Amino acid sequence: MRASMHRCQRAITTLATMTLPLMALPVMTLPAMLRSTPALAQEFPTRPIRIVVPTAAAGSPDVLARLLAERLRDRWGQPVVIENRAGAGQMIGAETVAKAPADGYTLLLPTGTYTTSVAIRPSLPFDPMRDLTGVAMVGQGPLMLVVHPSLPARNMKELIALARARPGDLNYATAGTGSIIHFAAEALSVAARIDITHVPYKSATPAVTDLVGGHVQMMIVSLPSVWPQVKAGRLRALALSTGKRSSFAPEMPVIAETVPGYEAGQWWGMLAPGKTPPDVLRKLNGELNRILASEDMRPRLADQGAEPVLMTPEAFTEYVRAEIIKWRRIAQDRNIKP
Repeated sequence: MRASMHRCQRAITTLATMTLPLMALPVMTLPAMLRSTPALAQEFPTRPIRIVVPTAAAGSPDVLARLLAERLRDRWGQPVVIENRAGAGQMIGAETVAKAPADGYTLLLPTGTYTTSVAIRPSLPFDPMRDLTGVAMVGQGPLMLVVHPSLPARNMKELIALARARPGDLNYATAGTGSIIHFAAEALSVAARIDITHVPYKSATPAVTDLVGGHVQMMIVSLPSVWPQVKAGRLRALALSTGKRSSFAPEMPVIAETVPGYEAGQWWGMLAPGKTPPDVLRKLNGELNRILASEDMRPRLADQGAEPVLMTPEAFTEYVRAEIIKWRRIAQDRNIKP
C-alpha cells in the first residue's frame, strides 16, 4: 500500500512538472488557480464595469443596457458605465470587447444583427466563436411584416401569390445590408420561394417613413417601429416572424402558419471576452437573470419589443453560435455581402 502511494505521488509530481510549462503558469499551480477562482467570483466586482453597446445611443440596445446598468449598480455598489461603439454592423463594439481583458469588467450588449453581421464577414479581426462567450440572454421579440395599404395583399397567402405572379417587382425596405431585418426578409424569400427586391436604408426610421409614404411596398421590422402606424391604418400588418404567436399581439398570425419552418426574430443579450472565468460568468448571469425576472423589468422590456428570456451562459453561447451558422447559410444562398 505504502509503495503504491509513493508511486502515485511520483506520478502526480511528474504530471505537474510536465503540465506547468505547457500552460505557462510559472507562479501559480493549477490547484491554486482552481482554489482562487471561486474567491475571484465571490469578490467580483471590485471596480467599475463597462457595457459596450455596439449601436448608437437611444436605440433599444442602449435603452436596455442603461436599464440593466442602473440595477447592477444598485445591487453591487459599483459604477456601470455605458460606452456606445457603433459601426460596421456592430462589429466595432464587438471587437472592442473581444480584445478586452477577460475579467468580467467589459461586456457587450448586442442584438440579432450581431450574428447576421458575422455571417457576411468571413474575415474579422477576432474570432466570434472563440473570442466572445455568452453571459446571459436579455430578451427576445418578434418582427412584424407590414405592407403599404395600396398593396393588394391582406394576408401572407395573398402576398406570396402576388410575389410569385410578379417576380422581382415587389420591394422591401431594411435598416441596411446585413441587418437582422434584412436577413429576415431574405429568409422569407428562400422559404416561400419568392423573388423580392431589397431596398436598403441607413436605419429603420427613414425606411419606415418611406414605407408609410408608399415609396417602398413592404418591410419586416420590430413592433415598436411600426405599431403606431399600423394602429393608425397607415400600414397593414400581415404576420409576425416568430415560430409561435406572441403575447404582444396574440391575434396576429405568424409567417410559419403559411410558410412552415420559417422563423426569425430579434434578440438582445450580453457577451463577454472568451476566456472570462466561468465563476465570474455565472455570477454575472445570476444577477442579470434576477433583474430580468423582476416584475418591474417586464414592462420596460416590452417598451422595446422584448420579452425577458432567462438562459445559462452555456445555453446562450450555443444559441448565438447556432444563429451565426443559420445566417451564414442564408448569406451563402442569397449571396449577401457587406
